[in-house]
Amino acid sequence: MTTAPPQVAPSPARPVVVVGAGPIGLAAAAHAQSRGLPTVVLEAGDAAGAAVRQWGHVRLFSAWSELVDPVAEEILAPTGWIAPDPQAYPTGADWVEQYLAPLATALAATDEVDVRFGHRVVGLAKRGRDRMVDSGREAAGFTVHVQTPEGRVRLEAAAVVDASGTWGGPSPLGGDGLPAIGEDTHAGRIFYGIPDFTDPATAARYAGKHVAVAGTGASALNTLVGLTTLAESHPATQISWLVRRAATGDAFGGGDNDQLEARGALGKRAQAAVESGPVSVVTSFRTGEVAADPNRTGALVLTSLDGATLVGVDEVVVVTGFRPDLTWLGEVRLDLDPVLSAPTQLAPLIDPNVHSCGTVYPHGAGELAQPETGLYLAGMKSYGRAPSFLALTGFEQTRSVIAAIAGDHESAARVELVLPESGVCGGSGQFDSQPSEESGGGCCSPAEPELITIGGGTSCG
Repeated sequence: MTTAPPQVAPSPARPVVVVGAGPIGLAAAAHAQSRGLPTVVLEAGDAAGAAVRQWGHVRLFSAWSELVDPVAEEILAPTGWIAPDPQAYPTGADWVEQYLAPLATALAATDEVDVRFGHRVVGLAKRGRDRMVDSGREAAGFTVHVQTPEGRVRLEAAAVVDASGTWGGPSPLGGDGLPAIGEDTHAGRIFYGIPDFTDPATAARYAGKHVAVAGTGASALNTLVGLTTLAESHPATQISWLVRRAATGDAFGGGDNDQLEARGALGKRAQAAVESGPVSVVTSFRTGEVAADPNRTGALVLTSLDGATLVGVDEVVVVTGFRPDLTWLGEVRLDLDPVLSAPTQLAPLIDPNVHSCGTVYPHGAGELAQPETGLYLAGMKSYGRAPSFLALTGFEQTRSVIAAIAGDHESAARVELVLPESGVCGGSGQFDSQPSEESGGGCCSPAEPELITIGGGTSCG
């Protein structure tokens, strides 16, 4: 049996610090509270689930039964909280209002947890040691540098759980992983994520326009369906779907035979829009430049890396995924996969070339721990650039990680989650309608790299 390295014991002076008050961050705080560990939750936004609120119009593929952490539910129960219908499918806004906000309030009312909003973590280090110093490193706690409304402060921590997600780091339009030339210049015409077409101002922005949609995951399919619906009342709406591959391939899922029925239903709607609606597919298009269209005032020209052009574009919707922000982790030692930017031990389990959300094995502290004793990546942050994160998997992550921080290594090593056969992940689910009763939960998307996944301390369901 391997002996765990020494670790600073959490105390009021050196608490467990959780970065992010989204579904996984709050679950980590709930598990810490249940073990009596002093905990501080640092959230950059002004309320719990701030990132989730930004995609609040999106309906998840996961039902409520997969979106509530069991220990968090135990903390909520005495407060008079009414559990939502376990078979219903919430929107992001529902998830915040009916679960995350009440949970943050309940946690803050305990003696163990301090939830601080408007606190953005901007740096992390081992106490008194930069990344180069070896001496005494394992036994040292952490210093957490935080930008607060009153200015920058430094906190001490015994352990740090980074559940900050990836929402703040959308992948660019550029086909080589870097922003296209001119992407920043024309940023006012580019939207990253799924627009809320039910909002009048948003509908007016896209109605009757030529809209280019870049990406091939479920969020791209949602965007195509939303724009197609908009085009029914505004026939002049033109939609160009930019696909980096030579064909759409399995972007639509398996239809009626899809293992995940809700994904299949979304794919069928998007496929119908492409085959008979106003959507034109532009394959093998990897954007290299965005420029003003010289032949039409106010329009854009998109040029691919091989010189092909798409002219007369009014708006661009980019749904090519999200990336973790590792900048504030620059002074701690990390062991991350060079491709996914996920913990090295976790990366083979979540490789999108092999796995979709329903085939990722439950995992915990052993796969998430970093070389710095007491530092763990959790939630969507732990997946790096990999898509299809599962909330149930995230809850199991936090259970194991907090057990390890508490010194309960037997519990940390034990798997206490049995996933449904089909898997259930949500996030970029249907934004415009409730899934049918027959559809059940579904995966965010096919297992492929070009996918919008919900981060920012959240999961995609």
